[in-house]
Amino acid sequence: MLNIADTLHSWCREARPFALATVVGVRGSAPLPVGTSIAVDGDGNAVGSISGGCVEGAVYELCRQVLDDQGAPQRAWFGYSDDDAFAVGLTCGGELDILVQAVDPETQPHLGAALADVVEGRPAAVAQVVEGPEELVGAMLYVDAAGGIRPGPLTGPLRREVGAQAWALLRAGRTARAEVGGDAATCPERLSVLVHVHASRPRMLIFGAVDFAAALSRAGSFLGYHVTVCDARPVFATEARFPYADEVVVDWPHRYLAQTPVEARTAVCVLTHDAKFDIPLLSLALGLPVGYVGAMGSRRTHEERLRRLREAGVTNEQMARLRSPIGLDLGARTPEETAVSITAEIIAQANRGSGLPLTRRTGPIHRDSVEEALADTTGPRPAYASLG
Repeated sequence: MLNIADTLHSWCREARPFALATVVGVRGSAPLPVGTSIAVDGDGNAVGSISGGCVEGAVYELCRQVLDDQGAPQRAWFGYSDDDAFAVGLTCGGELDILVQAVDPETQPHLGAALADVVEGRPAAVAQVVEGPEELVGAMLYVDAAGGIRPGPLTGPLRREVGAQAWALLRAGRTARAEVGGDAATCPERLSVLVHVHASRPRMLIFGAVDFAAALSRAGSFLGYHVTVCDARPVFATEARFPYADEVVVDWPHRYLAQTPVEARTAVCVLTHDAKFDIPLLSLALGLPVGYVGAMGSRRTHEERLRRLREAGVTNEQMARLRSPIGLDLGARTPEETAVSITAEIIAQANRGSGLPLTRRTGPIHRDSVEEALADTTGPRPAYASLG
């Protein structure tokens, strides 16, 4: 549905009911991906495309019917037809699974809020139930850039479970279907949820063109981050040394950070352990709405760093966000092992994980990330949280 966010946002502001037809499944060669939508309002105005023209007419009529009836959502399956490929089949030979539902913006204000974020360029995720109990099919849930779940029709453990899946896909910047529930301890209902995501890849900003940065850039790229390596020394900050980075920048770290966009999913990794770079950089980073700030160095370096940061005016609350020495205690020694240690801490902080071995925990493996990170709330959650 985010392919037509501008129009849907206008219709929501005008409290104009509409029918929404969404591609929830694709098999074979299909023109447009899962999540693409057509919408039709009460006056018959249509926006969007789901097949490049092959089945739009049939979907339009189904939208009008669902909007007129105001009944339960309807499913339709369109595939290649040997007899009449240009009528209701796909000439490309693929198959589309379509969910058509009526939407009343007055009863779903969370959808309008999500579309407003998308139109204004902010990350957002809308989870849409596409399979499950009849009364839940078509239900939507909105997760904002900070992981906050906005009010919606889903409640209790189901709301938290769907919210956790949406938050994970939002951080990854990927629209996809997710299977949720089926566990009596957390969420008895078994649902298939399509999570519509509006977000670029999360950013990993690595400061310090050292061997550890080369290994970390490779690990960050593997995890789906857009990786930037920045160093003020042009002899070290070269693309040849960092082939897995998306960009290599020659600039003073704090000056680059001050002018580059960041948000709640951004990870800032300071590997320079040089006070002339670290202190101005960390003083700035700890005041920004980023998800993770870590700095490399020994315990002794850490204590000296804290002293200098206090002198620079950094508050205790800001310094509580600093992960220093950087990484989880894995006994890492090599650059590659250290990169795993750092990325493990980033993942744990993003998911509010404990970092403990699973053998020392009981209950569902994903219980903590759901209950702690996405506990029921009517407002946005902070962009970061201490692991405590």
